[in-house]
Amino acid sequence: MTTTKKDLVESVQRNAGFSRLESASLVESVFDIITETLENGDQVKLSGFGNFRVRDKRSRVGRNPKSGVEVEISARRVVTFKASTLLTARSSVADP
Repeated sequence: MTTTKKDLVESVQRNAGFSRLESASLVESVFDIITETLENGDQVKLSGFGNFRVRDKRSRVGRNPKSGVEVEISARRVVTFKASTLLTARSSVADP
């Protein structure tokens, strides 16, 4: 099952007792802060959950699997996530 932003807003509304508008604003603010922090090249560390980090990938040569033609893949920045040991332990217990 996938959790959407709407699901998060409803959960905040239900658990914190905020209005739908306040809950949506709170969730949006958290995402904005995380996005701005990552755009600045800083790490986001959420204790007990994990770390988000921006990583620079260098350019490289790739190959089109269908035609076999080599293509230059440009350098780019990507966001990586590493789960905390607590989250990893909880999710491994939940897996059947």
